[in-house]
Amino acid sequence: MQELTQVVQAPELGKAVASVSPWQEAWRRFKRHRLAFYSLWLLGFMVAAVLLGPLVYKVGINDVDFQSRLAGPSWKHPMGTDDLGRDIFARVLYGGRISLAVGLAAMLMAITVGVLIGAIAGMARGWVDAALMWVTDLFLSLPQLPVLLLLIFLFREPLKQTFGLELGIFILIVAVIGGFRWMPVARLVRAQFFSLREKEFVEAARALGASTSRQVVRHILPNSLGPVIVAASIDVAAAIITESTLSFLGLGFPPDIPTWGRILYDGRDYMDLAVHWAMFPGLAIFFTVLTINFIGDGLRDALDPRRVL
Repeated sequence: MQELTQVVQAPELGKAVASVSPWQEAWRRFKRHRLAFYSLWLLGFMVAAVLLGPLVYKVGINDVDFQSRLAGPSWKHPMGTDDLGRDIFARVLYGGRISLAVGLAAMLMAITVGVLIGAIAGMARGWVDAALMWVTDLFLSLPQLPVLLLLIFLFREPLKQTFGLELGIFILIVAVIGGFRWMPVARLVRAQFFSLREKEFVEAARALGASTSRQVVRHILPNSLGPVIVAASIDVAAAIITESTLSFLGLGFPPDIPTWGRILYDGRDYMDLAVHWAMFPGLAIFFTVLTINFIGDGLRDALDPRRVL
């Protein structure tokens, strides 16, 4: 049998080799994670659908048609109708904007607060670090759902009177969800700072006279963004689920402002007559959270330098 030999050609002397940036390498590794790569396209399609869909599908979310009450999926109503004859497809498209906006806004709030507290604790020493970690442990020990319900009952009406119905509820939901999602990020960033501040490149910058703020902004923080990005993807999924839970309990947005959780809540009493009413918003929540989790897995593998793909 003829033996096959693999010939590896060395680059010619003097010939420039194209350099690959760390982000290009991360993208190459991310594409090799098939579930994450296809999930990114699916999530992008869902985001485009909820953003551009109402511009194409021009059925009002509150248009009432009593002759089509609890109608099943059809060409006229792709996802059927509710008990008032309102088109569920139009309400799912509109509600997707709110649910995704809540998830992204709550994630940004949690990441911002978590990175700030984690960075201060990671660079400080003594009582500052101890005090910040005590506050973090205090928030971690609080039962989230009862405290969320209490905050909503206390601040719901004042925020509605100050900012209006929809914006006030949006600010309240984002604040209470983001306010209970920053603690894991703070602990993660603190651990990253403890590890990175002792590395050779940080010590070299310190020896050259770089200030503490410059060390953080130029050297430590950029190298700790990998785990933070992964945590951000997890926070988006968790925020969407929390908002859906609050809306399902009737403590989120009012009935005339549909979100996926609110539509699911409205259809709970008609499961035997119109299962489509609860099925389609439930599937939207399921696929959104599933794709975000797969994307988070792909980002974890792509941004981990110790993992070989």
